[in-house]
Amino acid sequence: MKIVVFGLTISSSWGNGHATLWRGLCKSLARLGHQVVFFERDVPYYAGNRDWYALPGGQLVLYGAWQDVAARAERELHDADAAIVTSYCPDALQAGDAACEAGRPIGVFYDLDTPITLSRLRSGESVPYIGEQGLRHYELVLSFTGGAALEELGSHLGARRVRPLYGHVDPEVHQSVPADSRYRADLSWLGTYAADRQARLEKLFVEPARRCPQRKFLIGGAQYPQDFPWAGNVHFVRHVPPQEHAAFFSSSRVTLNVTREAMASMGWCPSGRLFEAAACGTAILSDTWPGLEEFYRCGSEILRADSSADTLAALELDDASLQRIARAARERTFDEHTSMHRARLLIELLDDARLPSMAAIVQRGADTGGHFARN
Repeated sequence: MKIVVFGLTISSSWGNGHATLWRGLCKSLARLGHQVVFFERDVPYYAGNRDWYALPGGQLVLYGAWQDVAARAERELHDADAAIVTSYCPDALQAGDAACEAGRPIGVFYDLDTPITLSRLRSGESVPYIGEQGLRHYELVLSFTGGAALEELGSHLGARRVRPLYGHVDPEVHQSVPADSRYRADLSWLGTYAADRQARLEKLFVEPARRCPQRKFLIGGAQYPQDFPWAGNVHFVRHVPPQEHAAFFSSSRVTLNVTREAMASMGWCPSGRLFEAAACGTAILSDTWPGLEEFYRCGSEILRADSSADTLAALELDDASLQRIARAARERTFDEHTSMHRARLLIELLDDARLPSMAAIVQRGADTGGHFARN
């Protein structure tokens, strides 16, 4: 297939979780023989923190404004099999219209931020990447979150066919490596600052750090405010690029997974970082949310935490116990949660969505005496 993507970013991992996921997915799609053309608006904050410049087996199209690239997008869509527009794409409305007007490609919307999207809609806020017609004009809607979110995308936004496409990990990028002194810690947390998970982070990370001054705690991420409740034994790395994630996770006895409030309340929301840490062979301590057990078995593949006491108990486990849990999660990840698994699933979902469209084209041809053109 030729797949055209209009996304937030693939070229910069600064302050977002989209880029790493798209890199693994696009690399796997290329290995399966598919071609991806990725359109990304060239905004200053990503341009100044760019850490990826070429798309293997495909093309990365950076542009300044939609009118500058509209003609190029139309040409690429002319012979595409699928057009995917993502959440937080700054030109999602124009790209969605272009995909639908092109006629040939399957129109797909991929919401990598479903709980945030639905939460804003419920509160009456505008969602800039979704227009007045909702998602009803797309032939397939993919969601980074499963569970009740799938039904709500249909009832609230008119999505006709909704399927989950969860996060994943590229094992060639994220694997166990020797510990790095820059990232050594008893407990680490890797993630961009978000106000709606701050309460959980304080309960599961900051408070245990205060109660264990003899242990080292490490935070890696962007956009943390000056008034964050730092402690003397909490160390900070402003930005950890994807190529450093393996060293970051591999240097921790335990790493923490903390979910944004809207996502945790909806459930079925595994982050890409969750799979990355597991692939690196690091024991994971996660907050709990509905559906967690569908991805990792609590107790044997992952540790769960609902309180500061749970974090403290995890840190008291001996190394052998932590390594046993980490190995089990790593095996589960390689069996079910790699970028190649998701790439194969994406192609299956696109094939399934194409069947009704092809049937409609054939019927239209029959209704007009067989005169229609479609590659």
